[in-house]
Amino acid sequence: MAHPGAAQGPAEPLSAARLRDALGGQGALWTDIRVVAETGSTNEDALKQAADGAREGLVIAADFQSAGRGRQGRRWLTRPGAALTFSVLLRPQHVPQAARGWIPLLAGVAVAAGLRRATEVDAKLKWPNDVLAGGGKLAGILAEQSGEAIVVGVGVNVLGGEHDLPVATATSLERCGADRIDRTALLAVILAELGQRYLRWRETGPGDAAESGLQREYRLLCDTLGRQVLVQLPGDRELAGLAVDVDPIGQLLVSRPDGELAAVSAGDVIHVR
Repeated sequence: MAHPGAAQGPAEPLSAARLRDALGGQGALWTDIRVVAETGSTNEDALKQAADGAREGLVIAADFQSAGRGRQGRRWLTRPGAALTFSVLLRPQHVPQAARGWIPLLAGVAVAAGLRRATEVDAKLKWPNDVLAGGGKLAGILAEQSGEAIVVGVGVNVLGGEHDLPVATATSLERCGADRIDRTALLAVILAELGQRYLRWRETGPGDAAESGLQREYRLLCDTLGRQVLVQLPGDRELAGLAVDVDPIGQLLVSRPDGELAAVSAGDVIHVR
């Protein structure tokens, strides 16, 4: 597979044919790959396909999203051609519901690993699945469930200088020194990493994060662990303490100042130091 930095440039449109060729034998899971020039949201498109009975392994990638969404209803906006945006459809039918909370974390591991492999950027994770580089947010992941189907959407900031990105806390591959990124080759790397981990996790247990090695790999990539954090919880509540681990179902374990251990299943984490 060609190194993403060796292509003609980041503005080159995504290519479904090149993507299939690049995946080769690593693309067993990805049976239906679709690339569109523009759409509102690849997640919305994939959710509609899921409702119509689409099989597991659907990939929808877009050169531009006009109505991208992030976690907790936030908008996710980029300039045309400046990001890698795609969604995948998964149907982990035999995985217990409690274990499916690992899918967003699994996707985070795969995206971080793919970015490390393809661009040599030191990508890390902020719980649950924000992908960071140099302290800034490089990529976001949104997982949404519809029946027994789960759609995972990924957005990676490829281009953008300090004044081009939507928020001050964001960064891009360009800002991290990875220029001339071939988005098709980068997507192929990320899909290969995602497919390999998902199939291993789905078939081990099934959905056993410890036995499949997913929990260990997540701990190694998670920059939240070992930090003092402030967690903004649903209902305008806050939790402060030391992030010490992720438990068997992917919850963040926070040691509070009084010594009690709190398990967080949803919330926004701020790294205090």
